[in-house]
Amino acid sequence: MSTEAAQKNSHQKQSMAFQAEVKQLLQLMIHSLYSNKEIVLRELISNASDAADKLRFEALANGALYENDSELKIRIAFDREARTLTISDNGIGMSRDEVIANIGTIAKSGTKEFFNALTGDQAKDANLIGQFGVGFYSAFIIADKVTLTTRRAGASEAVRWESAGEGEFTLEDADKASRGTDIVLHLREGEDEFLSDWKLKSIIRKYSDHIILPIVMKKTEWKDGAEIATDEDETVNKASALWARSKNDITEEEYQEFYKHVSHDFENPLAYTHSRVEGKQEYISLLYIPGKAPFDLYDRERSHGIKLYVKRVFIMEDAEKLMPQYLRFVRGVIDTSDLPLNVSREILQSSRDVEAIKAGSVKKLLALLEDMAENKPEDYARFYKEFGRVLKEGPGEDFANKDRIAGLLRFASTKADSDVQDVSLKDYISRMQPEQDAIYYITADSFSAAQHSPHLEIFRKKGIEVLLMSDRVDEWLLGSLTEFEGKKLQSIAKGDLDLGKLESDTEKEIQKKIEEEARTLVEKIKQTLGEQVKDVRVTHRLTDSPACLVSDENDLSGNLARILKSAGQKAPEAKPILEINPAHKLVKRIEAESAEDVFANLAHVLFDQALLAEGGTLEDPASFVKRMNSLIS
Repeated sequence: MSTEAAQKNSHQKQSMAFQAEVKQLLQLMIHSLYSNKEIVLRELISNASDAADKLRFEALANGALYENDSELKIRIAFDREARTLTISDNGIGMSRDEVIANIGTIAKSGTKEFFNALTGDQAKDANLIGQFGVGFYSAFIIADKVTLTTRRAGASEAVRWESAGEGEFTLEDADKASRGTDIVLHLREGEDEFLSDWKLKSIIRKYSDHIILPIVMKKTEWKDGAEIATDEDETVNKASALWARSKNDITEEEYQEFYKHVSHDFENPLAYTHSRVEGKQEYISLLYIPGKAPFDLYDRERSHGIKLYVKRVFIMEDAEKLMPQYLRFVRGVIDTSDLPLNVSREILQSSRDVEAIKAGSVKKLLALLEDMAENKPEDYARFYKEFGRVLKEGPGEDFANKDRIAGLLRFASTKADSDVQDVSLKDYISRMQPEQDAIYYITADSFSAAQHSPHLEIFRKKGIEVLLMSDRVDEWLLGSLTEFEGKKLQSIAKGDLDLGKLESDTEKEIQKKIEEEARTLVEKIKQTLGEQVKDVRVTHRLTDSPACLVSDENDLSGNLARILKSAGQKAPEAKPILEINPAHKLVKRIEAESAEDVFANLAHVLFDQALLAEGGTLEDPASFVKRMNSLIS
């Protein structure tokens, strides 16, 4: 078969199966979102707007893509007899491969987690689906068949996609004179409200008034008691950049609908900030904090960012250079007059104007969060539950705003002994004991491990509050955040514990005496454990446990070493220090043992128990079991 014949054959009408996740999403969407049918028009208009934005951007480098038609618009039409609703745009359009990639599959990171979270509960699933982004597939809420015809700008071939939303779709070549995409919804029975001129216009004005492109429909007039379409076009929406309008002219509903457009989210935002900066730099920013975290929030490789406009012209999506990684959940637009229309990602990377815009935007967002934390604590608790772990990346990334970010962080602590992270560093300092000069914390791989750590014993006895840190990012945070408002952050599991003035002279004398009396035992255990430990010493931390492991002041914590190891990274070799409690019955039993082999078994079991208590894993579990069996028998 010739290449030409093979190519022609490959473009015959063919049936293809949806990706399994698409089939599942379609079924869930039709049932879970049925009560929100109006979003269909909102989503398809939003996609058409994005297609126009992409054409504008590509045409900056290749003006021929406009094909002598630079007047971009979205057209809505309906046919009562055929019972169809059509949404057309003259944007970028799609090639055959792009249709398959964009409509036949869901290429989102977090897809697996998303489907695992679905339950079959319509109310819950509706929120999850909205959080994931409904987009094109929402068409099947009101249509039992969808026909999409599209031609990419600059290409000669068009393609027609059609599906009843039941597991497969067909693709075939088509004729289309103009670039862009036409989507025809063949309405289900009972969806006649979408064949009403008045209803369609009211939906457009409600959800899509902010779209920059004109959304046009044919004007109608009443004739012989019936509504008849004329040949005259009518622009239904305001078709002006919402962010460029005065704040006084924008309603709360318009702000919320614009957020749903730029984020493809289903829920309202938690908060937003809208500002115009004039002077050395001139730009407008409209930035939103979502109410729910997207599924790919922790995928740092995924493009996150802000829509960038230059003088109202869309330039690029996910302009990550305008927002630091620790604020990657922020959505919105920035429109500047200080950049050229042909700005590239490379130019953004080295632009001083971009750095100034980024710095100003970060300050606005931090102020918004500070205001929320102070005046709307319930909203801030919602925010922190969703995005707190991402915010903890801030002090390590943004040195200039390190103290402000630290003030926004929240932690669990021994005060409530709950895993809810609601204690600020200011809260902690306000409750510090008069003689206390450090903020004490402990890190572990789970809240339960932190809460029950033997290192806490002396602190609980003395009523000293300790922050309980169990997020993986906490170790990264503590590498950058070493003090707050002049108070040092100090791990209770590192170094030689010195409580300073929190201990009386009498207590210090007793400790010295215990150390002297246990010197022989300490040396013998150290000799027995050999290379397993860096040192053995008498503890000041324990009141109830026989022993614990601590890291030297300048070594990695045991928790960080385990995190690095689990991530496949090499951690610097650092042996732990074993601290023993000579007053404990087990340690007294070891001290009294005269048989060398039994003493050795007891010493190793003491070390292994201390390792397990802090969440570590035994290098040789079989030997541990053998020793335990020997001691028991």
